[in-house]
Amino acid sequence: MTRDIENEVAQRYDARWLNVSSLDDLSQSKIAYSGWDAGRLDLRQCAKDYATKCRLRLMRHIPPSGDYMLDVGSGPLLFKEYVEYSRNFRKRYCIDLSSVALEEAKKKIGDHGVFLHGSLFDVPLEPDFFDCTLSILTIFNIHKDKQEDAVRKLIEVTKPGRPIIIVYCNPSSAVSRLFRSYRTLRGTCRRLLKRRKKPARKKGARLYYHRHPIAWWDRFSDAADIQIMTWAYLDARMQKALIPDNALGRKLLEMIFRAEERFPHRLGKRCAYPIIILTKKPSALASRETSGNPRSLPRRHKVHLRRDSDAPRSRGSDSVRESDD
Repeated sequence: MTRDIENEVAQRYDARWLNVSSLDDLSQSKIAYSGWDAGRLDLRQCAKDYATKCRLRLMRHIPPSGDYMLDVGSGPLLFKEYVEYSRNFRKRYCIDLSSVALEEAKKKIGDHGVFLHGSLFDVPLEPDFFDCTLSILTIFNIHKDKQEDAVRKLIEVTKPGRPIIIVYCNPSSAVSRLFRSYRTLRGTCRRLLKRRKKPARKKGARLYYHRHPIAWWDRFSDAADIQIMTWAYLDARMQKALIPDNALGRKLLEMIFRAEERFPHRLGKRCAYPIIILTKKPSALASRETSGNPRSLPRRHKVHLRRDSDAPRSRGSDSVRESDD
């Protein structure tokens, strides 16, 4: 199952990156917006300043300087703020399943980057090598049973005392619970009024993701100190449903941003997109170490993905497939 998911992600994102390959920044184009309106992005004018400030929020947790940064699932470095994250580092190592994405990233940072095409589980990385590790909105696209292995590998390859910064998706954010109640009520009303349901989506139209609850992250306390802070309180779908695209909308988002700044920890466990900051302990050893890692990291390493047998799904799984609309 893991390999099938990785192959699907690679194919899907190769096609997507080709559609935006001529852009320096995704937010420059309304055409790109129409192609990327898949729930994760709100590129409306009212949200532009808010989104920029949320992306820059990560800079506070990135060390002021260092030799090597690891960016897992880097994509094509969609936004200018993403490029800025490694400006004070000597090299940025970008890992991605999409070769097209890495080609686009290379156009933006050139020799500053080392571009590794393949799965995080296959790319050989040296322990205690990186001064900072990033993973922005990618870990939940890994099979639910392999996400812990992925995070422990990130801890393993990061230097002690240095941060692993992960932007994740909270399955139980305060507003999402409200929306679930709304959808339940809407479904009930439709049944009472005997309205026809919308046509079912075609099979294969959704991309796999699984969101573990916030408490799941406690398991890494043996290897790292854990902080959970706010990246963005609303997800893009909720934001577009609740916030109008006008001056009032900009004002509302300014108010939300001020609240996030004032209560970063309190809202971190209730927001849609939390920042998980794992600061590696000096004596940290990942409980599931990857065997056979070489002591040197190649400049360019391409991994050919294999398929393995499907893993059985557990009952009550929260795994779903993300809309690709």
